[in-house]
Amino acid sequence: MPTTPKHRVYAMSVAKVYPYYIAKAEKKGRTKAEVDAVTCWLTGYTPKGLEKQLKLGTDFETFFAQAPKLNPKRKLITGVICGVRIEEIEEKLMREIRYLDKLVDELAKGRPMEKILRA
Repeated sequence: MPTTPKHRVYAMSVAKVYPYYIAKAEKKGRTKAEVDAVTCWLTGYTPKGLEKQLKLGTDFETFFAQAPKLNPKRKLITGVICGVRIEEIEEKLMREIRYLDKLVDELAKGRPMEKILRA
């Protein structure tokens, strides 16, 4: 039975993509601390734990597999990212990555933190 090849993004280092998340947020007046906050909220990493994963060059697959506690409220993140409805993404790992993309998008669009964090 042939297996489908993994998406390239799964093997990509989170540390390589993270500066783009920060740049996108900062361009709209948000901060690195806010990007870190939404990432930690989503994954359960502490700021030190997140920093460690970035320094290690952890890939997305490992980053989410080792996440201390994926936030149960993440399922409230809906909408379209890259032309695809998040709630329709069947691959679990791709959905987790898109949740993070969507949180950074919401930051960049000026959404209040309490709404981004589904408070």
